[in-house]
Amino acid sequence: MAFFISEEQMTFPSVEQADADGLLAIGGSPSFERLLNAYKNGIFPWYNEGEPSCWYSPDPRFVLFPSRLKVSRSMKPLLKKNEFKFSIDQDFAGVIKNCREVKRNGEPGTWISDEIEEAYINLFKKGLAHSGETWKNNELIGGLYGVQLGSVFFGESMFASESNASKFAFINYVKFLENKGVQLIDCQVYTAHLESLGAEFISRKEFINLLKTLIG
Repeated sequence: MAFFISEEQMTFPSVEQADADGLLAIGGSPSFERLLNAYKNGIFPWYNEGEPSCWYSPDPRFVLFPSRLKVSRSMKPLLKKNEFKFSIDQDFAGVIKNCREVKRNGEPGTWISDEIEEAYINLFKKGLAHSGETWKNNELIGGLYGVQLGSVFFGESMFASESNASKFAFINYVKFLENKGVQLIDCQVYTAHLESLGAEFISRKEFINLLKTLIG
């Protein structure tokens, strides 16, 4: 059973009390302090516009260890060509806007509301949220964004308006993070797309222990 979080309450119940779907708590806006507290404790927000805030901590957790990144044969030539260009933190607002607006197969809409968009732009301004971008002919065609704390990057969403554009951004950004010393990328929940890039399941207990070590 999910717990109710008041607007004044910044702490969360133990993640062990999340239900079978990972839902832990309901309520409490995604303020700066609450978001940081959530990430540090292995919790993330996930809810549709018009719904109350919902906070999740699933078990198992889907993650990527940067050293285990998989690059398919079909992607290797694209990474070497000059067709796409990669950048970091050059258009965070554009990335989150596209993550919100670009349609995905089989999905009627997006979970990124005005409130969520504003919250993560605020994290970006404070130097905690980051984006990786794919460009073609000076046009933003793919990208991803998330939050970095210590040696952990918490991925939130990605988009592509052209084939392989999100993969291009993801692969380049993972390599960048690995060079920076990031040891864990949180992918939150399973997708076949991320599995093909090397993401895997670990237990929530292992995930929480890693956060304690890597965030400090």
